[in-house]
Amino acid sequence: MSKRKPQIQMLPSEWRASTSLAGVYALRMLGMFLVLPVLALHAHSLGGENSASMKMVGLAMAVYGLTQALLQLPLGILSDKIGRKKVIFLGMTVFALGSFLAAFAPNVETLVVARAIQGAGAVSAAVTALLADLTREEVRTRAMSMIGLSIGLTFSVSLVLSPILTRYIGVNGLFILMGILSLVSLTLVGFYTPNPQQQRLHEDTQAQPSRIVEVLKNPQLLRLNYGIFALQAGLMAIFTALPFALRDLGWEKFEHWKVYLPATVIGLVLMIPAIIVGETRNKLKQVFVIGITLVLFAQAALLFSLNSVWLIALCLVIYFIGFNILEASLPSLVSKIAPSDLKGTAMGVYNTLQSLGVFAGGMIASKMYALAGYDGVFGFCCVMVLIWLFIAALAPAPKPVKNVAFPVPAHKQRDSGSLKAAITAVAGVESVVFSQDEQTVFLKVLQHGFDEQEVKKLLD
Repeated sequence: MSKRKPQIQMLPSEWRASTSLAGVYALRMLGMFLVLPVLALHAHSLGGENSASMKMVGLAMAVYGLTQALLQLPLGILSDKIGRKKVIFLGMTVFALGSFLAAFAPNVETLVVARAIQGAGAVSAAVTALLADLTREEVRTRAMSMIGLSIGLTFSVSLVLSPILTRYIGVNGLFILMGILSLVSLTLVGFYTPNPQQQRLHEDTQAQPSRIVEVLKNPQLLRLNYGIFALQAGLMAIFTALPFALRDLGWEKFEHWKVYLPATVIGLVLMIPAIIVGETRNKLKQVFVIGITLVLFAQAALLFSLNSVWLIALCLVIYFIGFNILEASLPSLVSKIAPSDLKGTAMGVYNTLQSLGVFAGGMIASKMYALAGYDGVFGFCCVMVLIWLFIAALAPAPKPVKNVAFPVPAHKQRDSGSLKAAITAVAGVESVVFSQDEQTVFLKVLQHGFDEQEVKKLLD
């Protein structure tokens, strides 16, 4: 029986890059998450009970996602031309300006403009590109997973901290806090994050605009893109309407954390074993469908639970179990299904649909609330997720594969054709793709049975 190969350790510079950029990404996500539980009530109060329409409330919730979706890929392309750090500095400065403007917004119209400016600081593509520049292929997946972990923790912590902080510093204070943290992140990137020795395209992490059509033509990726759109739209719809339901039951907004805390904690705790079972026992599709079913059930149950805080809390527990399973599963499925040289492009499209879901959810929910109240909002959520459940149930189960990458020595780059054929014949290899400059080879391999040492011998 062969011994398990020790894991390649990150270099100190790679660790600095991973931790600092994960922090920047987390701060960026605070723009949506930290104010999410209290923003609808705040926007409504700025307009006044008689003049603030739910349409403006929805726009204040949603416009962040629209500007983020529109500028995410263009700013990523700009980082290829002028440098990653320059785009990150620009984006975080814009985000800080939007935060400070939101803090001092005298009316809901100004708040909408401020939220649009916040979303315009779309640095996610530049952050992931910089991280790719600063890490070796062997440790890059781990580095990227740190960003994913930071997003999940930011979301859960924000839902609980937001109402508590609101009690002491108000919603305006939350925006000021976000602006200050954004400026602090500039110092972090400038003085702690290493500077890359070279900057080049990384197909495994960066979007290639010329190949977006290939992603859009892939039916399996389209299903996943619809899924993240529906998941984020549903989340925004819930937080557009639910704060009003809790207010109607006599709960002040700074007390809402008592409802969100158990939901987020239980959701996180139960998500971990579900994902482990899905990944290690090749049950990812089954776990995925269960997650969608839980979200659908919770949204439907909310229709009949709005007269009781305890029933709302129970629905949210069920909802966040499903939500966290799906949030963790979707990127993994995109990675497994997308061709190795299109993984970055597939994730770029996925992230754009995620932001568009934020926009659509806030806008449609505000319209449905105005037309049919809570029934309209949660009915809209149920229809979207029911469609998703149908197409997910019919989708083929993904193969139990993972992505690995190896640097190609200079003396091997001139004979990539025969090298590709030799690597393809190695046990456990499903697909082989060389980077455009042939400095890296990307493989999709079976999670069990892949002969890594044989591939390394071929590359020596």
